[in-house]
Amino acid sequence: MSSFILWGLTASPYQLKMQSLLDFAGHSWTRWPDAAGRWSALSMAARLHWAIRRGAVRRFPAMAVGLDEYPAVPFYTEDGRHFYYDSTALAHHLDQHPERHPAPLTPSDPALAFVCQLIDEAFDEFGLYMVHHMRWVGSARSTPMGVMTAREFKSLLPPGFTARLAARLCRRQAARCPYLFSVAPGNYVAGVNPDRAAPPRPGFPPTHALLEEAWRGYLAGMEAVLAEQPYLLGGRFTLADASAYGQLGMNLVDPEAIELLEALAPRTYRWLCAIRDQRHCGRAGSLALTPSLQPLLRMICATFVPLMVQNAAAYARELAAGETLFNEAAFDRGRALYDGRLLGHPFRAVVKTFQVRVWRDLKASWSALDGDTRMALEHDYLPGIATALGDGASSPAAVAV
Repeated sequence: MSSFILWGLTASPYQLKMQSLLDFAGHSWTRWPDAAGRWSALSMAARLHWAIRRGAVRRFPAMAVGLDEYPAVPFYTEDGRHFYYDSTALAHHLDQHPERHPAPLTPSDPALAFVCQLIDEAFDEFGLYMVHHMRWVGSARSTPMGVMTAREFKSLLPPGFTARLAARLCRRQAARCPYLFSVAPGNYVAGVNPDRAAPPRPGFPPTHALLEEAWRGYLAGMEAVLAEQPYLLGGRFTLADASAYGQLGMNLVDPEAIELLEALAPRTYRWLCAIRDQRHCGRAGSLALTPSLQPLLRMICATFVPLMVQNAAAYARELAAGETLFNEAAFDRGRALYDGRLLGHPFRAVVKTFQVRVWRDLKASWSALDGDTRMALEHDYLPGIATALGDGASSPAAVAV
């Protein structure tokens, strides 16, 4: 089996997801720059920076030009010179080499494959909002993210700069909360230094209650599945599990958030710890859709699905109006904003082009299913999904709860 270098941070849910995928597939990996010496880390950082500047960092099988954008981290490479990004793409990359990786991370059954894709994208896109909120609101007093990250980047820093970077990271991540869907009420008292307090944003409805309601709903859905079977799609680990682990497992280092998670969802807590400890690598076990998945999929259909519908509709409107700036750059300038509702709560967000690509991919996968499979999935597991996926600019009322 080959060895991968993951250029990333323990604090990143996508890093954790990649680690779990490689562990299951039987590939060794090291996390850089933390595991590298100073000169090796600096050399790799320079090569990666130059590859990003040239647009040479790839996504498997292809990058969606005009929609995808490079992350801050993580990236992966096998040879230290050809770099890739995207945690889901890593799973597909691994699945292309069955001789190196005999148990596919994406199921071969079409219905299972679609549900796997849906769960994966839901945790990647909406799950990030919940767990970032639980770190910077739920564990603002105690999260070690800044110190951990600065320590892992120490080989790239000038002497004596580690503590300064740790403080800067905390300020930056707390300030990014509104971009990542967590908007404090105007009268919010965080009980921490103002630099670590998740802020309100003028003109934006507060979303703390929305995110905490959703987080509890997702945990309840996880508990329902794990009470009946060891993994989300049955008897063994898949891409769906990797995505759920990456996001929820991010909070394993956040004392207050993980204490609450363990109290609310003890099975999920033990499951996260088992994957962290590489106890998910057995390849035996059948996969199947079971009724135990219904609560989790209902939450996905009540949150992620209507969010993607509303984002896609807003993207179409903004393009028609001549807008050219999206994602975080647009958010910082107050451009490409739209208003919506989830779980009965209002929100305001910026159009995210990478989520447009996610939604288009899901629509293509749905369209590729035969009619009987689509009908059975909607009836048994995914209420309202056909309306949502049939027209990305349709009303969110069809799927919002």
